[in-house]
Amino acid sequence: MPEPGKKPVSAFSKKPRSMEVAAGSPAIFEAQTERAGVKVRWQRGGNDIGASDKYSLAAEGTRHTLTVRDVGPADQGSYAVIAGSSKVKFDLKVIEAEKAEPMPAPAPVPAEATGAAGEALAPATELEGSAASPEGSSSAAPSGPVPGSPGAPEDPIGLFVMRPQDGEVTVGGSITFSARVAGASLLKPPMVKWFKGKWVDLSSKVGQHLQLHDSYDRASKVYLFELHITDAQATFAGGYRCEVSTKDKFDSCNFNLIVHEAIGPGELDLREAFRRTSVAGGGRRISDSHEDTGILDFSSLLKKSSFRTPRDSKLEAPAEEDVWEILRQAPPSEYERIAFQHGVTDLRGMLKRLKGMKRDEKKSTVFQKKLEPAYQVSKGHKIRLTVELADPDAEVKWLKNGQEIQMSGSKYIFESVGAKRTLTISQCSLADDAAYQCVVGGEKCSTELFVKEPPVLITRPLEDQLVMVGQRVEFDCEVSEEGAQVKWLKDGVELTREETFKYRFKKDGRRHHLIINEATLEDAGHYALHTSGGQALAELIVQEKKLEVYQSIADLTVGAKDQAVFKCEVSDENVRGVWLKNGKELVPDSRIKVSHIGRVHKLTIDDVTPADEADYSFVPEGFACNLSAKLHFMEVKIDFVPRQEPPKIHLDCPGRKLDTIVVVAGNKLRLDVPISGDPAPTVIWQKAITQGSKAPARPAPDAPEDTGASDEWVFDKKLLCETEGRVRVETTKDRSIFTVEGAEKEDEGVYTVTVKNPVGEDQVNLTVKVIDVPDAPAAPKISNVGEDSCTVQWEPPAYDGGQPVLGYILERKKKKSYRWMRLNFDLLRELSHEARRMIEGVVYEMRVYAVNAIGMSRPSPASQPFMPIGPPSEPTHLAVEDISDTTVSLKWRPPERVGAGGLDGYSVEYCQEGCSEWVAALQGLTERTSILVKDLPTGARLLFRVRAHNVAGPGGPVTTQEPVTVQEILQRPRLQLPRHLRQTIQRKVGEPVNLLIPFQGKPRPQVTWTKEGQPLAGEEVSIRNSPTDTILFIRAARRAHSGTYQVTVRIENMEDKATLVLQIVDKPSSPQDIRVTEAWGFNVALEWKPPQDDGNTEIWGYTVQKADKKTMEWFTVLEHYRRTHCVVSELIIGNGYYFRVFSHNMVGPSDRAATTKEPVFIPRPGITYEPPSYKALDFSEAPSFTRPLVNRSVIAGYTTILCCAVRGSPKPKISWFKNGLDLGQDARFRMFCKQGVLTLEIRKPCPFDGGVYVCRATNLQGEAQCECRLEVRVPQ
Repeated sequence: MPEPGKKPVSAFSKKPRSMEVAAGSPAIFEAQTERAGVKVRWQRGGNDIGASDKYSLAAEGTRHTLTVRDVGPADQGSYAVIAGSSKVKFDLKVIEAEKAEPMPAPAPVPAEATGAAGEALAPATELEGSAASPEGSSSAAPSGPVPGSPGAPEDPIGLFVMRPQDGEVTVGGSITFSARVAGASLLKPPMVKWFKGKWVDLSSKVGQHLQLHDSYDRASKVYLFELHITDAQATFAGGYRCEVSTKDKFDSCNFNLIVHEAIGPGELDLREAFRRTSVAGGGRRISDSHEDTGILDFSSLLKKSSFRTPRDSKLEAPAEEDVWEILRQAPPSEYERIAFQHGVTDLRGMLKRLKGMKRDEKKSTVFQKKLEPAYQVSKGHKIRLTVELADPDAEVKWLKNGQEIQMSGSKYIFESVGAKRTLTISQCSLADDAAYQCVVGGEKCSTELFVKEPPVLITRPLEDQLVMVGQRVEFDCEVSEEGAQVKWLKDGVELTREETFKYRFKKDGRRHHLIINEATLEDAGHYALHTSGGQALAELIVQEKKLEVYQSIADLTVGAKDQAVFKCEVSDENVRGVWLKNGKELVPDSRIKVSHIGRVHKLTIDDVTPADEADYSFVPEGFACNLSAKLHFMEVKIDFVPRQEPPKIHLDCPGRKLDTIVVVAGNKLRLDVPISGDPAPTVIWQKAITQGSKAPARPAPDAPEDTGASDEWVFDKKLLCETEGRVRVETTKDRSIFTVEGAEKEDEGVYTVTVKNPVGEDQVNLTVKVIDVPDAPAAPKISNVGEDSCTVQWEPPAYDGGQPVLGYILERKKKKSYRWMRLNFDLLRELSHEARRMIEGVVYEMRVYAVNAIGMSRPSPASQPFMPIGPPSEPTHLAVEDISDTTVSLKWRPPERVGAGGLDGYSVEYCQEGCSEWVAALQGLTERTSILVKDLPTGARLLFRVRAHNVAGPGGPVTTQEPVTVQEILQRPRLQLPRHLRQTIQRKVGEPVNLLIPFQGKPRPQVTWTKEGQPLAGEEVSIRNSPTDTILFIRAARRAHSGTYQVTVRIENMEDKATLVLQIVDKPSSPQDIRVTEAWGFNVALEWKPPQDDGNTEIWGYTVQKADKKTMEWFTVLEHYRRTHCVVSELIIGNGYYFRVFSHNMVGPSDRAATTKEPVFIPRPGITYEPPSYKALDFSEAPSFTRPLVNRSVIAGYTTILCCAVRGSPKPKISWFKNGLDLGQDARFRMFCKQGVLTLEIRKPCPFDGGVYVCRATNLQGEAQCECRLEVRVPQ
């Protein structure tokens, strides 16, 4: 039992809530456990619920979901979820569809008496989401037609088929943003990243409140990427961005999320509003002891609500008052009354937040430069957090999640350079992803550090596999980092751990395994491993289990006391079987032995008796197959003969014709020949030495071989007499035994058995044929390589093993892999095969096996490596750009799909209309997307086509829709005069002039330039003409080039003209006839005439300068002066002056100035200076306090300052007193005076320091004093 006063610990961090659902809609209940891997059971009415058509159970990490499909009245009732010893009950209420009205604003409902404290019914948003969609959440993607179907919105420019849309959600609700990407033209799945703001990557923030999902629809070939936000908070609001990228394309989309507050009358829970959250973002748990530990959210109490019990009208505040505004304007002594009046219970937490709000309003006096709001660093790198202080000698403390960071090794480095303080974090890990604070005295600045993991790369890819139904499958992949998060997908759908444990995921360091215990036909497909930096793809082929018989059991004829061995070989070494005798299971004993070694099954019968003669069968378990053979018992009958009996060989077929005995290579050959004769005959074994050739492999014939046609010749006979060894002869009185251990090809031939005694002799020829598996075929040849297929061809093996070749088995593997995958289970009868289902861009190798009745040959050497590469698609947007009498200009765009083979270039061809013979327009390929086809017959109607080429060959052609007539179209000449040339063109002397004028016209117009009606002459002005424009060029302009130019384009009797005015400007000359017209006092009047040459442009003004005759330094008196006369003032009496004037235009001032010839003297009049008399002023003043001391109440132990301000002249003498005692000699008190501001510092006061403090100022004019009371409180 739990301890008194403590709650029992629940296994659930989030519990399912009761809900009302309209009939016919799905109901989704969601529970979240404290940790992953907890077994969760769902119940209804005390009975466990399993996955079925009605109920769907899902588990993802700590999140568990129960979905009730197509809710009806029968589904109404009480449900429960159980995890460990924790059990939570909830109800499902079904209402009629027409009565289910959507609630306008979701809000939490107060908790009922039942259940855990603080638990509430589902908000209205969850009810609506549960009834509307299987996910139980609102979605930001608009409903519409399925992408890929008619009427679906398509993005003609980017990669998006449907972009994420702006969304709104209430605090505590859920929302899903969806992005759809077209995948028809993509070789690999696109990479999608979600961001919040500009740079916060959301893939590192996946957890309780945020999940990322992706899937692939094979029917529409569209990828679906989803960003799912659950239990939304107000801080989630803002701008988001979705980026999608492929090998050569990139696209992005911005969208916004608006989070509304959930406030409603009668639905406000003060405990929820002032509850401290002890878990910060990213799963960091913070201590409750620190003042900034929890995040207090008082937003729900900003407006006064009407749910509280009515109070005294004098204390009741008017409706809709802003509590924060009242608190900010009220004195601290009124905080408690205001909190009680407005129903605020957590006054301490509210005051902390109010203190933070007031501190944010004023500028920091401690920090000159604060920390940034957030920092981001890659895992394994280092980060520097720097602040700049106002006081270089101030001490700082660094906090991480509210705890002070201590110096420990090289992880944290503290630096202090001048006013800068730096915290360096080395080798950042995910544990460093936290909130950091820099504290100086009582002020601090905060930031948050986000640690971004580097992309996880694939170091060893997945390998294709081919298995039989029921076999175990294990995919193995190695990544670049240990413990990396990976995702397994099958055909674009993410794999999860199901209750059936069909898929098992295993991590071993950097290696990741996907295990399928028993493969089924539904498991076939493409499996992918996704990491943050790449993916690996492999194919699983599952075939139905078939059993092939490589060697069947054969009939045997044995004699008494001999050994009978039945042997068969099947394709699967794991297959077990049963031996039958006349249909009954054979029980092994000391004489009858059954063995199973690899693919070979043996039945051995020792000391054969007549009772062993029967039909024997081998039945493999699990297959409808039966291998049968018959055992014949051979009884040797020896008649009584006289003493002199000629030798005789007793065989069933003792004729002189060759009798063939077949033995499989590697097996034991034993020829047991019964003999008789008296006296005992001598037995001689001989083997004929022959010469011939190996039989080439051939398909199995239906007709028997022609034994009469033989190409072997007998040269000699070899005597066999060894009694030990691999080939040996053993002879007894009544039989001769010839044994060959492990028959080989060399043991094949004709054996002659001769028995002799004095009475006579007998001879029998036995033909032994050794059969074996075929030789390995030669390396196969690859041809007709396509995008995902190729044609494999091979030759028969040189030797068929003595048995016809039944067929061939083909295997393939990736070049860098060591695992071969079988491509066929049924034997291939032909010598070629078209292999399919390969991945474009991957290098493969092929090999082949030959199979006969004995078994499978060794594999052939691997083929030459090859890469399936498909040709590119046809180019797009082929258009005719221009046509002349003998040329046609074409342009196009690159093909939409290039493939792994890249793009080598384009070929262009043309043919006559109505003809099928295409002629190459150029030799070889061109890399450009435009071409000018020359030397075409005038008037011909031609069709043009363009193909894209790569290493796989040419792609499909794109052809012009209509025939093109090779004939230039007459186009009226027209000048396209640019806007800036339609007004006067001004250039400075020496500058280049380059006037480009485009024009149109076909055929090419004739261009003529004139100046003032005369043809242009001279080498300084050059004309450059092209088919589309004309250029007037002057390398260095002169004044003589100014004038009116006219350009004319003419085609036969049609023409167009344009006029250009060119103005070449230069600096003006100096003004003329400058003279002094009058001089008086300190002033001189000047007058001059305009310059003779204005530089071919308007005079902008004049600059007047003066120079003292003594120094001759020129000073500017007037600038940009427009008139031709002026007055120069403020001249010095007694000095002589020269004056000069420059003229200005748009080019600049004149090179020379007009200067007065004689100096002008300013006369010195007789004036006597009398200085004024002033009365001396008395500034003496008695002391007076401009700001007196104020009463203070402080806490013991904290340094306290008393301040006031005084004025007086001369500077008064300052004295401080406490309770009448002078403080001048007390070391605990420090006194400062700066600019009339008086300060008394009391260091760490105690209750004894309380009392009346007096500040007295005295000078010769008098004295003044002010006093205050100081109260020192001891903290409780």
